[in-house]
Amino acid sequence: MILVRSVIFNIIFYLALVALSLTGLPCLLQDRLAAQNLGRRWGRVSRWLLEKICRTKVEFRGLDHIPQGACIIASKHQSLLETMMLPLHSKDFSYILKRELMFLPFFGWYLRKAGQIGINRAKGSAALTDLTRQASKVLAEGRQIFIFPEGTRRPPGAAPNYKAGVAFLYAASNVPCVPVAVNTGLFWPRRRFLRRPGTVVIEYLEPIEPGLEKRAFMQLLETRIETATNRLMEEAMRNDPTVRQGLVSNAPDVPQEPVSKLAG
Repeated sequence: MILVRSVIFNIIFYLALVALSLTGLPCLLQDRLAAQNLGRRWGRVSRWLLEKICRTKVEFRGLDHIPQGACIIASKHQSLLETMMLPLHSKDFSYILKRELMFLPFFGWYLRKAGQIGINRAKGSAALTDLTRQASKVLAEGRQIFIFPEGTRRPPGAAPNYKAGVAFLYAASNVPCVPVAVNTGLFWPRRRFLRRPGTVVIEYLEPIEPGLEKRAFMQLLETRIETATNRLMEEAMRNDPTVRQGLVSNAPDVPQEPVSKLAG
């Protein structure tokens, strides 16, 4: 039944994406908020489809931890799902993403119009300078910045791999950083077709106020995100042991923490 529901969901999900991309073209003639609203519409439609077809609910926790105005929101990245869900609680935002995405037809057009930040990773240290320059402009406008500190999706149970970019951004911005923990990869695994039923949790944690030294900030950020993410995954596995199949034990190419540590 999970396979059948996943097939139906994926077909409708991508049809809905194409439909929104075409019907949303007038947004390209409007301001960035119009394009962002289209992105939030995609998130709401996807959330509804997940619940109705796959019986997968999305629960948000800790929304009171999101400050008003400019801040950095640093999220664990296990799945495409949090990419769509995080903007639902932000009025004006910018994602930090690979510059290559900005050149994709339709999708890239909307990213540019929505005021997202594209970074050329091939530039090495120069990319960090470019990141802080673009981010400073966004934060000066009172907007929120989303960043995935590990840079790419990591399957549940994979050993953490946090990059320096988030620390440079934090040090240069003088705004709070809100860590975000998720268990999304158990239900919508990266590079996998199946969508498992259950309750996805996206949890906003206590903000880290500006002023910490970079190394201390990185240690605190990683500890908060990883501790809460492991807790959310353990909770999901207690409620339904079958979601354990979404652990990194099925992805041998990625270094991992002992599964027993997560499974409890």
